[in-house]
Amino acid sequence: MKYVYASRTGNVESIVNALGLDATVIESGSETMDDDFILFTYTDGFGDVPMEVESFLMTNGTKLKGVIVSGDLGYGDAYCKAGDKISEEYGVDCLYKVENAGTEEDIAEISKILGNV
Repeated sequence: MKYVYASRTGNVESIVNALGLDATVIESGSETMDDDFILFTYTDGFGDVPMEVESFLMTNGTKLKGVIVSGDLGYGDAYCKAGDKISEEYGVDCLYKVENAGTEEDIAEISKILGNV
């Protein structure tokens, strides 16, 4: 399985690095994937999918197999909402929701989940 991620503040990049994944960075949204992948993303604004992620998924969404999303609990109902929106639109599971860069426990749980995908 391949992995891709978008990270504006460094939280998602920190998660990917803590997992030791060789992952493709989504910068502009024009990147392409030839293989199935798991997406790591952040939640933008008040529960929005980041623009570069939306662009990326418009081209590559058929290969998406799951999403892991970062957010901030301070946003209440909008916490990790980007993952819910992507999950619904592309018919994949939101595999894990993590606050900011997560804890060691979060990293361990995500690692288990990825081992089962």
